[in-house]
Amino acid sequence: MSRTPDRTPGEHASATPGPPPSSDPHAYGPAATGPSWPPDERPSRPSGANPAPLSGSRTAPSSAAPGAQGAPSPGPVPHRDGTPPGTAPRSPRAHPGRGTAPRRLPPGPGGAGPAPIRFGYGTNGLADLRLDDALGLLADLGYDGVGLTLDHMHLDPLADDLAARTRHVARRLDTLGLGVTVETGARYVLDPRRKHGPSLLDPDPGDRDRRADLLVRAVRVAADLGAHAVHCFSGITPQGTDEDTAWKRLAETLAPVLDAAATEGVPLAVEPEPGHLLSTLADFHTLRRALGDPEHLGLTLDIGHCQCLEPLPPAECVRAAAPWLRHVQIEDMRRGVHEHLPFGDGEIDFPPVLEALAATGYQGLTVVELPRHSHAGPQFAAHSLPFLHRAAAAALPADRPGEPSATH
Repeated sequence: MSRTPDRTPGEHASATPGPPPSSDPHAYGPAATGPSWPPDERPSRPSGANPAPLSGSRTAPSSAAPGAQGAPSPGPVPHRDGTPPGTAPRSPRAHPGRGTAPRRLPPGPGGAGPAPIRFGYGTNGLADLRLDDALGLLADLGYDGVGLTLDHMHLDPLADDLAARTRHVARRLDTLGLGVTVETGARYVLDPRRKHGPSLLDPDPGDRDRRADLLVRAVRVAADLGAHAVHCFSGITPQGTDEDTAWKRLAETLAPVLDAAATEGVPLAVEPEPGHLLSTLADFHTLRRALGDPEHLGLTLDIGHCQCLEPLPPAECVRAAAPWLRHVQIEDMRRGVHEHLPFGDGEIDFPPVLEALAATGYQGLTVVELPRHSHAGPQFAAHSLPFLHRAAAAALPADRPGEPSATH
């Protein structure tokens, strides 16, 4: 079976303006309006506590009319506690922490020895499953969490009933004991004609704002799910745009997203993506310095991308990235070819990579990313976790008594 590259640059056709902003200050979006709760009405969360298990039954898919780009218009959405728009939200209730997934643990270098690695699987590799079924599958297989890509089939970020859907997913994650990272790499969630469009680099300021709005919505959804990070990437530099202009657009457009991340206490984890403006670890540091090294800006490290194009081996990339690690994606890959491969089909030596990752003290999820393999997603999910467990066991020092060996 032939494979195609995971992400290919698409042509940027002209786009019509996106849907009008919501007038409801309690809605998840849009980004341009800033935080979703007025300061005097925003529910408070106990310091260091996880979000409440939110009540609410499963909702049917939204039948809202498509917006200008073929996606549902955001419009007003209910308060996060389920009360209708235009009414005061209910008071928050005290609640215990989430299942087995500590919320937003600081994933920097650790000082107490190697940390256990928590593995997840990305829903972009389970696109043919209902989200409830995908989460149940991953829990049954023994995964610690999920990389949840906000898309039309899995927690549509533009759905009118986004708040209700988010409450349902939060309950489902709680019930299954799964941790979560929110990912934003859906191909056509904003524009049915442009893959990953519009981007943070588009010439049209309105189009850039639409991408920023999506990311702010993702941050707010992540806060309500107890996610440890929100993933994003820069996008491809548009034709006719010089590099200096592209970097300036990226920094400016991310500003409101970082403001939302700081308000919600959820790190924004930017991924170096082959073919994008921000494609390497060095590029991440360019952005970090341009923004003044904000506290809530972090890094998504894709292990396969390190093999594909970084000058350092993947294990060395992990060590170099350790202070900024907020999310990790993992799959096999070959040098110079951006093609996400099942484990064993590429060139990566995984035990040294996982040894380096454990040594950093990173406590977030390490998520398998196989977005071109949804046709057999359950089978690849079932194959991937035992492979990773064997590789992690092989990385353990031989003199650690009581630890499983690489052959068991």
